[in-house]
Amino acid sequence: METEHVDDSVRMLVVDAANVVGSRPDGWWRDRAGAARRLLTGLAALREHLPHSCEVVVVLEGAAKAVDDNEFRNIRVVRAAGSGDDAIVAVTAEHGDHAQVLVVTADRGLRARIEALGARTTGPRRLLDRIDSARNP
Repeated sequence: METEHVDDSVRMLVVDAANVVGSRPDGWWRDRAGAARRLLTGLAALREHLPHSCEVVVVLEGAAKAVDDNEFRNIRVVRAAGSGDDAIVAVTAEHGDHAQVLVVTADRGLRARIEALGARTTGPRRLLDRIDSARNP
């Protein structure tokens, strides 16, 4: 599958926070809420470089849900009541045009569920590289 990117056709970027954070072995497991906060901070920097029409949604689960997200007004944070994957599928399904949704995850099972809806997927590395570029232009 070709790796997708955020362009003007993407109206919603959905981030599987657990999967993205877990893709870099930087000690995230010692402070999951702190790792979620670092991801949100990076996404806030990236948000300035995305099309204005693109909504950024981050799905948190488990201990990461404890993060205080009040300062991230341009990012919608969804705290999964149960499975993070189920919450990601639900957020994707809510969007009227699934082809305009891009979900960031490396989870093969979740990718299959998302693509069955007609949405697109990309892996964490692509997103993290874009965040790094936004932080260090």
